[in-house]
Amino acid sequence: MKIGELARKAGCPIETVRYYEKEGLLQAPRRNTENNYRHYDAAHLEKLLFIRRCRALDMTHEEIRALLHAMNNHGKDCGPIDAIISEHLAHVRHRIAELQQLEQQLKALSTICSADRDVDDCAIIQELTAPREDKDQTAFRTTDHLGGVH
Repeated sequence: MKIGELARKAGCPIETVRYYEKEGLLQAPRRNTENNYRHYDAAHLEKLLFIRRCRALDMTHEEIRALLHAMNNHGKDCGPIDAIISEHLAHVRHRIAELQQLEQQLKALSTICSADRDVDDCAIIQELTAPREDKDQTAFRTTDHLGGVH
């Protein structure tokens, strides 16, 4: 099948297929020597669906690469696969805890100001820009999560 058909069957844009090829997650297809068209097979579709499902689980490219590598170890223990999923689950749980903290911080901010004030008197802006005493440094916690990494 050509790239458009593969993309349609996988439910993604053609650019996504090209991107995963460039990233080394999806094996490059064979090319027709007459017209240089890419020709994909059922194995490409299977891998592309696998990659997309992993991405839907918010897995990184590195995690997906590790799973793909483990998949090629036919007849071997699936312990490495379990370990990748367990580690990802721990990451998700940590991120949920961070998001719950963030929710509490935003709730607290939303209660200190009303929309009928002038911006110069906005308690939210004042709270976010006020210098902090040492004991108060944790009022707004920062996280170690990098947005856009997943």
